[in-house]
Amino acid sequence: MIAGRELAHDPRVVLTLDAGGTNFSFSAIRGGRTIGDSLTLPAEPNDLDASLRNMIAGFQALVDQIGRAPDAISFAFPGPADYPNGVIFNVGNLPAYRGGVAVGPMLEERFGVPVFLNNDGDLFAYGEALAGLLPEINRELEAAGSPKRYRNLIGLTLGTGLGGGIVIDGRLLGGDNSAGGEFWLLRNRVRSECFAEEGASIRAVRSAYAEAVGAAAEGLSPKDIGDIATGAAPGDQQAARRAFETLGEVVGDVLANVLTLVDGLAVIGGGLAGAAPLFLPRVMAELNGTIATYGGATTNRLVQAAYDLGNPAQRQEFLRDQSRVIAVPGSCRTVVTEPRKRVGVGISTLGTSMAVGIGAYAFAINRL
Repeated sequence: MIAGRELAHDPRVVLTLDAGGTNFSFSAIRGGRTIGDSLTLPAEPNDLDASLRNMIAGFQALVDQIGRAPDAISFAFPGPADYPNGVIFNVGNLPAYRGGVAVGPMLEERFGVPVFLNNDGDLFAYGEALAGLLPEINRELEAAGSPKRYRNLIGLTLGTGLGGGIVIDGRLLGGDNSAGGEFWLLRNRVRSECFAEEGASIRAVRSAYAEAVGAAAEGLSPKDIGDIATGAAPGDQQAARRAFETLGEVVGDVLANVLTLVDGLAVIGGGLAGAAPLFLPRVMAELNGTIATYGGATTNRLVQAAYDLGNPAQRQEFLRDQSRVIAVPGSCRTVVTEPRKRVGVGISTLGTSMAVGIGAYAFAINRL
């Protein structure tokens, strides 16, 4: 498996695509960095012929720009899909692909290079594990003199939907059915009859604010509601704040469930990540909260203590070395141990699109 440092020196070129319901965004990547100019074309979500034409045209434009054939094509596409075989099925924001379209084989025939597809949430997590939050924190732990290192990472994207990916010891968890990391289907903390995405997405913020203020919410974007919450725009500030806090409650419960299974760092990206100051405190309250027994007693929600890595004081405490030297009974040997169990939650500094691109690049390089 290629590591982040090795990735930076790899000479191979991979063409990537971040496929959304509105636009297709194309880039060429070498050594984990974008080369040349990126390109955006309409996704044409309701016209399959037009959508596929734009897909081919975007990749061809990159080939023309770099002046040679790439070593591979690797890109993110929303599911459901048979990613190993390159087949996209019906997706909510790209209805033209209903019934199954063999996108991967089509591009292999057209460009004559290997083509790899994966889920955008998975590739976001993979990019952050190789070149984002995970190596950043490990470098800081080393600089702080701590022997602690992290190998596992959860990536969560908040936007049109709730996406996710899991990287364990440098390996992306795909699952036997290309369905690993489907966080959106976890139970909703606020409305237990619903799935989590209903309370952890753009539409969740809009609906929560609209429910509080009525018709006055029509046409407002999450940014508009965020401006109201911070007092930068007129509106019901308390209702706007509650909308983001409710999202934070749902997201916090999702992360708590996943962190009980995957003991590692967590990073949040997506279009709503910029509003982290409005929802992250509630996320952290959930992670560091309690859960009850049948008898009414409580215990910590997580075995680990959770730290907000965007908070300077909490980050410093997270990095602080608390290891101890313990004597081995009946021996002159000692061992070093750190009894404190801790996880950290951060916001992507790479940016979601860049993390997805790096993840797609690394996924292809490893497969090649």
